Amino acid sequence: MTEAPRLDTVDVATATPDKPQPWAELGLKADEYDSIRKILGRRPTGAELAMYSVMWSEHCSYKSSKVHLKKFGDLPQETPLGKTLAGIGENAGVIDIGQGYAVTFKVESHNHPSYVEPYQGAATGVGGIVRDILAMGARPIAVMDPLRFGPLDAEDTRRVMPGIVAGVGGYGNCLGLPNIGGEVVFDESYLGNPLVNALCVGVLRHEDLHLAFASGVGNKVVLYGARTGGDGIGGVSVLASETFDADGPAKRPSVQVGDPFMEKLLIECTLELFKAEVVNGIQDLGGAGLSCATSELASAGSGGMHVELDTVPLRDSTLSPEEILMSESQERMMAVVEPKHLDEFMAICAKWDVEAVVVGEVTDGDHLVIDWHGETVVDVPPRSVAHDGPTYNRPYARPFWQDALQADGAEELPRPATGDELRDQIVSVVTSPNMADKSWITDQYDRYVQGNTVLAQPEDAGVVRIDAETHLGVAVSTDCNGRFAKLDPYVGAQLALAESYRNVAVTGALPLAVTDCLNFGSPEDPDVMWQFEQATHGLKDACEVLGIPVTGGNVSFYNQTGENPILPTPVVGILGVIEDVRQRIKQGFTGDGSHVLVLGETREELSGSAWAGVVHDHLGGMPPVIDLAAEQALASLMVEAAKTGVIESAHDLSDGGLAVALAEATFRNGVGVRVELDDPFVELFSESSARAMVVVSEARHEELVSLAEKHGVELASVGRTGGTALEVVGQLSIDVDDLRTAWQATIPAALA
Repeated sequence: MTEAPRLDTVDVATATPDKPQPWAELGLKADEYDSIRKILGRRPTGAELAMYSVMWSEHCSYKSSKVHLKKFGDLPQETPLGKTLAGIGENAGVIDIGQGYAVTFKVESHNHPSYVEPYQGAATGVGGIVRDILAMGARPIAVMDPLRFGPLDAEDTRRVMPGIVAGVGGYGNCLGLPNIGGEVVFDESYLGNPLVNALCVGVLRHEDLHLAFASGVGNKVVLYGARTGGDGIGGVSVLASETFDADGPAKRPSVQVGDPFMEKLLIECTLELFKAEVVNGIQDLGGAGLSCATSELASAGSGGMHVELDTVPLRDSTLSPEEILMSESQERMMAVVEPKHLDEFMAICAKWDVEAVVVGEVTDGDHLVIDWHGETVVDVPPRSVAHDGPTYNRPYARPFWQDALQADGAEELPRPATGDELRDQIVSVVTSPNMADKSWITDQYDRYVQGNTVLAQPEDAGVVRIDAETHLGVAVSTDCNGRFAKLDPYVGAQLALAESYRNVAVTGALPLAVTDCLNFGSPEDPDVMWQFEQATHGLKDACEVLGIPVTGGNVSFYNQTGENPILPTPVVGILGVIEDVRQRIKQGFTGDGSHVLVLGETREELSGSAWAGVVHDHLGGMPPVIDLAAEQALASLMVEAAKTGVIESAHDLSDGGLAVALAEATFRNGVGVRVELDDPFVELFSESSARAMVVVSEARHEELVSLAEKHGVELASVGRTGGTALEVVGQLSIDVDDLRTAWQATIPAALA
């Protein structure tokens, strides 16, 4: 009869220093394993090794990125409305929006899990970001989903895209959260590396803000929510912190399984716990599960923590201590509760049918100690697990191919010689996958549940009402053009910020703060690290000029298959405030006879454009010039215009330029447009920044002209609304219904 393996306790680890351990299989490097031994003064137990492996992973520790992320902390932590209430380092950033309200928002990635198991990977990405918002004391009110896929007609895109979209919609819809925006982008570089970024917005009163820490000797540590299972084991260390090989998805056990109905109960239960003032702090269990929650709570507190791991409720009774600590099972939270409040805490959990168990308590020591059936399997300084992981100054260098790429400008490509050629190219760009109608996707999302959605997809930004009496609201947008970031990652990141900033502004909202999700290839590639350093530098410099803080976000590395990294994709989310959502500005043409104008300067900037990509399959040259002062001036104009009601509708000018903006504006209500342009090709396809297309009535045209002069914004009248065609005088005419039909058919036809 084989003797059962002996439990690897701290005493056993001390007595067997030379026992081989699977540190490499858990994603640790040799020098990292040696560092753990030095910290502990012995070899780690199996449970300790599990904790360090997940918490020192790239996904959790930011070990390759934190030297670059520090620059965001140098920014003034103030928005145009006042001080940031919580920022980088917390579960999510929190900003003051006035009237005693605060808003918390954050975006994170769930890329690799969504490739391996599309539905559950995307669904649990939504669940995780919602719990981050909840842990701050806020009620989640809306979600968004920036998505990236390989070519629309690729086999693997057809494999992952339907499941990812269904996962985002299924989880958010079950929670009763409106999905108010996002992006869907197709590019060859994302083939085998889809990006699933999830953003959540929450609202709270100032006095309801809660930060997560474990203090107060004798206070109880309570685990509540779903039971712990074997799903998600090693997700952050084995799945999210390494590069995929070319063999395809083969890591399904590392993907979590979500239960949105349990999460809904968890939301209501947690908000009642906060309202009852029976918790000192709450931490969600997302990446790294119990390893993260225990070590971060203890590290942020003033003492130690003792946990009885065998009290953790399990779905699978065969799980080992290591597996319990590494499991990323969803819908779980950890709270620190004073003994006098424990009965009330448990009663509230019971009311919501949420299982809750005391698993430990705060101690007067300085270590995190975890026992398993009376024997100690973890005895570590919690900060060494949660915060003092390795920091790498990865080598980076400008790629050898960057100069040649930038020298190959799209401005030299053949242009349409006739009106018919120009017409064909407009149709090609408007109906291309990246510009085409995304309602096949967005119709799977509930955009109006809760009744507070004011604007949602396909508007430039989502707008949600915060207060039903004062009509205070917020606008949120996410954006990134990875093609621009490939051409120049410094400027490309600033253009992502500028476009998101502009999308918020054209609704009439004042942009206030940034969250970002920085998606890149392997940090072990000096080319990729150069792109990352340039992008973070660009974001920091742009935020400094615009006077807005970075409140938090996420870094996702290893987004590549083999030697092929994705386009650098620094997704930037902007949140703004609008004092009265009834004054928000919509996007489409609403009637005949109104003036169509372009605000901002249009330059001959075609490199990286949709026209260059669609018509010529070309990527090269320099991206559009960034003018942050012009972006600020345009935003100031739009905020004032919303308050006065001078503008009927507005659309930012970005991907696809004026051609796409005109087409999308005609599609909304079937109202045509007739424009007269000095240089039709450049004016239609240029993607110069700091521009918007606006529509005003003839009676208020001069009022807008005066407003533009006041804010120093260049203005050009280009046409009038009316009819049933998109017409460029002297060049072409396209029937709106025909163009819209083709625009709507692109994605369904490819997926059929």
